[in-house]
Amino acid sequence: MNDIRDAILADQLDAISGLPVPESYRAVLVRKDEQGMFEGLAPKEKDPRKSLHVDEVATPELGPGEAIVAVMASSVNYNTVWTSIFEPVSTFGFLERYGRLSDLTKRHDLPYHVVGSDLAGVVLRVGPGVNRWKPGDEVVAHCLSVELEDPAGHDDTMLDPQQRIWGFETNFGGLAELALVKSNQLMPKPAHLSWEEAASPGLVNSTAYRQLVSRNGADMKQGDVVLIWGASGGLGSYATQMALNGGAIPVCVVSSPEKADIVRSMGAELVIDRSAEGYRFWKDEQTQDPKEWQRLGKKIRELTGGDDVDIVFEHPGRETFGASVYVAKKGGTIVTCASTSGYLHQYDNRYLWMNLKRIIGSHFANYKEAWEANRLIDKGLIHPTLSRVYPMDEVGQAAYDVHHNLHQGKVGVLTLAPEEGLGVKDAEKREKHLSAINRFRGV
Repeated sequence: MNDIRDAILADQLDAISGLPVPESYRAVLVRKDEQGMFEGLAPKEKDPRKSLHVDEVATPELGPGEAIVAVMASSVNYNTVWTSIFEPVSTFGFLERYGRLSDLTKRHDLPYHVVGSDLAGVVLRVGPGVNRWKPGDEVVAHCLSVELEDPAGHDDTMLDPQQRIWGFETNFGGLAELALVKSNQLMPKPAHLSWEEAASPGLVNSTAYRQLVSRNGADMKQGDVVLIWGASGGLGSYATQMALNGGAIPVCVVSSPEKADIVRSMGAELVIDRSAEGYRFWKDEQTQDPKEWQRLGKKIRELTGGDDVDIVFEHPGRETFGASVYVAKKGGTIVTCASTSGYLHQYDNRYLWMNLKRIIGSHFANYKEAWEANRLIDKGLIHPTLSRVYPMDEVGQAAYDVHHNLHQGKVGVLTLAPEEGLGVKDAEKREKHLSAINRFRGV
């Protein structure tokens, strides 16, 4: 691996194709024989520092339409947290089912799972049938893995029956020195960003794009009032930027004064600090409090000059979903992509059907949506929201921080890159956007 890393750091990318593919590499993984280690514990008591390991693994066979990427940096998403605490189910079930699909997919069914759904790096090898990419190309990867053998996937690949999230429902993910991807996951690395900056937007930026901007999601338009839960976080920070960039009016919900400052630094003016307001949407585990929904709605109207919410950008799930359905305007849209506080939602359906509201499910993004989201990054219209970077050996702590909401924006991980700040190729473009890059990193 040292020869590969040294060639990349020396910008000798033409030499990559002549370097041998290592037989093994270091990777962040969970172990199948430990999937019961947290049984009986509450979710917040399950500690990723105990389940995530850095170990040497065998390099997988390269198949048709695939690429092996030398990974310079990656990041932690909430799906890495789910994998590490074996919730809502162990990901080894995904790998077993995928392994039954074909002789080639048997590679993924192993006693360990290499995790991670983001990367920035350099193509090391490509398999048969790959024409667009070659060794030495600097790339980022989105996390949609599809087989494309079913007609349902050719209108929207997210509807493909064999759609999977790479590094979560497949093996050989991006939190590693090497990663195995399908070639149609690859996109050009924005040249003005460092490796860790380029690695951080992938999953959340593409998810926010489909959820908020795409016709497959909320189809946001200029002037829409958009309520964004967790607006300073890894997902919400991109939704906030897209709302501002697209002429919408974000109402940013955060959980501390520090996080309120972050979204204001992005340009958001309408901010609700949940901790300061003291919202308690649940009286107890079984009972919600509609008066708190009403209080939130009143606060939103105070901020907007009387307007209700056109779009609710939902991802906390159980804790907030009842309030989200209530505060959306008549004919409004609640679009949801996750349930980090719980999957079993409760809401008062009268407010949905009698007011002609819509609930839309949104899951990651297709290749076109991911490409467009990456293009916004490349054009400097959307910026990485990277708050902290860890070495790979400390990825357990990085996942712990995300699990306990101790982070802001995204948490990056260095894999082959020895330090932060490397990989910038377009210094002029970086200088043009440097103030925004630094501001969004909290510098």
